[in-house]
Amino acid sequence: MIAKVITGKSFGGCVRYLLEREKSFVLDSAGVRDYDIKAIIADLNAQRKMRPQLGNAVGHTVLSWSNEDRDKLSIEKMVEHAREYMEKMGIKNTQYLTVLHTDKKHPHVHIVYNRVDNDGKTIGNFNHWHKSRKVCRETTERYGYHLGKGKAKVNRQALRGNDRLRYAIHDALKSIMAKATTWKQVETMLARQDIGIHYKYRSGTNEVQGISFEKDGVKFKGSAIDRKFSFASMKKQLSHNRGTEISQSTTLADQIREVLGQQEHRSEEYETGLGLLGDLLDMPASIEPEPDPTWRRKKKKPEEEKSRGISR
Repeated sequence: MIAKVITGKSFGGCVRYLLEREKSFVLDSAGVRDYDIKAIIADLNAQRKMRPQLGNAVGHTVLSWSNEDRDKLSIEKMVEHAREYMEKMGIKNTQYLTVLHTDKKHPHVHIVYNRVDNDGKTIGNFNHWHKSRKVCRETTERYGYHLGKGKAKVNRQALRGNDRLRYAIHDALKSIMAKATTWKQVETMLARQDIGIHYKYRSGTNEVQGISFEKDGVKFKGSAIDRKFSFASMKKQLSHNRGTEISQSTTLADQIREVLGQQEHRSEEYETGLGLLGDLLDMPASIEPEPDPTWRRKKKKPEEEKSRGISR
């Protein structure tokens, strides 16, 4: 089971999209008159008025299962999983609507809920994406559903909207991070594919603590694209690539060019340190110490005393 988490502003647009089609059915609901589209929209909008300053009051989650799980599922089980998902996600004490769509090959349901709960409080969505992924994986393993093989299996041509952009950035980063050694190289190669990169700095400092990517005006946190594209993970991968490249270099000139290329980007100094140059500066000197100028004088003294003793 996987989930697509969405927030929006219009209950009207969301509800009409879900229900104004032939292959859609309301499976479960609470706090709304689910027999009529206009009544549902009116009920949801009436409750959101208790918190008018909340712009994105629409919560929308799509729960999907692999087509291989079709024989294991039933209407009752999908309703049960939707309720269990909301409970674990903290979506409680609020209006919601669970809608089944049968227009795709794989089984899936849509959950629409009001982020303004029955007491007028806001249902938070901080770190919702990561939390949702964890809940879905636990459910998948608990009930023995099919576990996907990763993003490589996703049909890119079927993607739309933000999903299409997110996977475009994912595929670009996957290729770039296999060979890039500096942040400057990453920026340059992303720019060729019309993808921007943004660094998040710790307040009042030049210390980078996060990263995001932008395509067609839409921004995604690096970790929202994939865990390996968080700032910390990318920094570690660049360091690894840099070490591999240096070990394979045949000339000192190549190493110097790499060091100079790193220092062109000031923010990178806070991420990777001085790189190879720092390593070279930290290495102990291999130059032999100069001889002690008093060595001969110290050496001759006992010989002179010895010769004096013989002459006596």
